[in-house]
Amino acid sequence: MLWDNHLHSNFSGDSDALPIDMINSAKKKGLRGMTFTDHLDIDYPAEFGFFDLDLDNYYPTLSKLAKDESSSDFTILVGLELGLQPDIADKCQKATVSHPFDFIIGSTHLIDKYDPYFESFWTKDEPKKLLSRYYEIILENIQSFTDFDALGHLDYAFRYAPDNNLRNDTYEPYAEIIDAILEIIIRQDKALEVNTAGIRKGMLGPNPSPSIIKRYKQLGGKLITIGADAHLPEDVAADFDLLPSLLTDCGFNEFYVYKNRKPKAYPLV
Repeated sequence: MLWDNHLHSNFSGDSDALPIDMINSAKKKGLRGMTFTDHLDIDYPAEFGFFDLDLDNYYPTLSKLAKDESSSDFTILVGLELGLQPDIADKCQKATVSHPFDFIIGSTHLIDKYDPYFESFWTKDEPKKLLSRYYEIILENIQSFTDFDALGHLDYAFRYAPDNNLRNDTYEPYAEIIDAILEIIIRQDKALEVNTAGIRKGMLGPNPSPSIIKRYKQLGGKLITIGADAHLPEDVAADFDLLPSLLTDCGFNEFYVYKNRKPKAYPLV
């Protein structure tokens, strides 16, 4: 019985899913629990979309729903996926303390104000240089802001790389900077998120790739969270059947769920 720690609802700018539909999907799939992590990307460029989040509506609405729909064998928690940028650390800090969230994912969606989801990003330079810059931005983000619990989908940009050869080569060419990122989150007791959306996006594995997950373990990392990054009910816990063997092969026997910003371990099998 696994737990989806990364999913969205119509409180996110890129989802139309009703929260109750996400809950019913999680229950139907036999999960132990779920954590809502709707998007807050402060100062996200308006031409690419709208990712502000009405925190004063979001938190009380989902907290009430969580209370009403949770049971002795199924728990609903309320968290946040926070889009990091080097110049908005103070705004991010205000958001994390605005309500008693259970879980904060720190994610990087923008590279120099461009989202790799859009083709316009990939016209700015050679793809490999852009991917190197992506990791540089992540390093800048986690050096300037630390109030998050898990580093979200570390190799996110690779989902959208125009070259399939680049898409699945996420560690070795960038090993030095990735190691620096991993060493920081290990030192700060941050979790590494394993996000199965990479598989739905055509990658050979989750975000990050098994090579990065293994390296996290080698460097002393212990905290793993799992999430499907679902924006639709049918994607809740998508490809979770692959995770026990994949993570065991990477050296992990358990995953973590954050409640009141504190991690609790659960067995993978």
